[in-house]
Amino acid sequence: MFNEYSDLINVDELCEILSIGKNTAYEILNSGEINAFKTGRIWKIPKLSIEKYILKKSGLTTQ
Repeated sequence: MFNEYSDLINVDELCEILSIGKNTAYEILNSGEINAFKTGRIWKIPKLSIEKYILKKSGLTTQ
């Protein structure tokens, strides 16, 4: 789905993929809607988590 991105996405790439701003991205990450983790102050977001988030929000899956 997102072949040009590595398996771990950063916040800037998340914003680009979802066409959202950084404030919205941080709200989504802090709420736990996208499974991710922090290394120090840097968010690491598995590409698979973003795919699951998109499918869930679009109603294509209930997981």
